[in-house]
Amino acid sequence: MVSGMRPTGRLHLGHYHGAIRNWLELQHQHECFFFIADWHALTTHYEETEGLSEHVFDMMVDWLACGLSPGASVLFIQSRVPEHAELYLLLSMVTPLSWLERIPSYKETLEQSDRDLATYGFLGYPLLQAADILIYRGRGVPVGEDQRAHVEFTREVARRFNYLYGRESDFVERAERILDRLGRNEARLYRQWRRDFQEQGNLESLGAARELLRGLQSVPMGDLELLDGYLEGECRMILPEPQEYLTKASKITGLDGRKMSKSYQNAIELREEPESVKKKLMGMMTDPARKRRTDPGDPEECPVWDLHQVYSDEDTKAWVQDGCRSAGIGCIDCKNRVLDPMIEELRPIRENAQEYLADRAGVLALIHEGCETARDVARDTLEEVSAAMGLSDE
Repeated sequence: MVSGMRPTGRLHLGHYHGAIRNWLELQHQHECFFFIADWHALTTHYEETEGLSEHVFDMMVDWLACGLSPGASVLFIQSRVPEHAELYLLLSMVTPLSWLERIPSYKETLEQSDRDLATYGFLGYPLLQAADILIYRGRGVPVGEDQRAHVEFTREVARRFNYLYGRESDFVERAERILDRLGRNEARLYRQWRRDFQEQGNLESLGAARELLRGLQSVPMGDLELLDGYLEGECRMILPEPQEYLTKASKITGLDGRKMSKSYQNAIELREEPESVKKKLMGMMTDPARKRRTDPGDPEECPVWDLHQVYSDEDTKAWVQDGCRSAGIGCIDCKNRVLDPMIEELRPIRENAQEYLADRAGVLALIHEGCETARDVARDTLEEVSAAMGLSDE
């Protein structure tokens, strides 16, 4: 699994429930690479670099405080692994310009933003994202629905690269020889699933075949990659095609009813003190129909209801629905039921963060270690990519 996050300083509840909670589960189920995407921050905010390094540090502190573990996943900073940029350059040689221009968010952002984004960096950022994933040969990318197009683009880039540089004259013969060395049952299943996929487009068969390959512990990695490529055609799978892993993201509405965002100044930060959390929550907008305490309301029209979806049990939700619609409870009563569980959720994160902030050298050491681990993996990929493109002496 590979995923990243732009450094915007201290994280808030939107980050936690939108991404980090899923990462906490994934790090114990998969080999995970999570990185702070500081180069990506420059694609849109290239004029605002003051404090960027401190934003990076703050983000890492918040990750660690939430429970992301350097022992369970690789945590690192994008710009400290220059192989990302080198792969980005090599992929740019074979990526059609039209592919970048058709990315849905490209024209939308250009039209809606008040920034000057007519730059090569902004046009090329989806390809940099692709390099971020492919440098670790990521099989899964935890994303929301709005990012699916970027993962599909990454698959197209990998597919084109493999087609151009993975074609070998004896590819089929080598694949069949490897299959002949497998157990009879494994070879039979592989061939059956490969035929089902290639003749009928059966994606379930493709997934089953890849699951079979993952279970062949005694087969060399190079042979497995060759068989992976053989599933879809007749070229070597140098860069595996990643799949999106759609995450279940809880909706955290900001204090003003919009999406929680630091830029909107409507966020509750993960290190927020209890008194500050209470002050912000009590000032949060509610159903505009409830101008007086005696006015009935509709929870579905109230941003506080989104918080109850995250923090409240079924009995509390029923109490809110009945009390709001009948004007039996006031908005302050409703907010108080959310306040305690929210503060309790933030308490260990805030305390953990203080410990990491008191040990800056220790955090920097963890960052260095994560970057070196990431570089070791990235170098291996880049060596194979370079060799396939004829850039190696070997």
